[in-house]
Amino acid sequence: MIDELNRGKRLFTEEDKNAPVSAGGVHDVTIEGIAKKGDGIARIEGFVIFVPGTKVGDQVKIKIERVMRKFAIATLDGTNQ
Repeated sequence: MIDELNRGKRLFTEEDKNAPVSAGGVHDVTIEGIAKKGDGIARIEGFVIFVPGTKVGDQVKIKIERVMRKFAIATLDGTNQ
């Protein structure tokens, strides 16, 4: 049934093999902007990463949680102060 529902559609949970980041990766980034829903926006090689709980100018260590075709979602790594 699931295969029938998803036939011809790319699942959002599928990791993009061409993205410059991968799930589980840890990176140091600077938050460059704020998205409409309030998440911080960072970029790695131009690839957009949404980081909740941050503000413009924050320099943080993030952990990539999910990678989609055009963006990724990350969380603060826990070592940030």
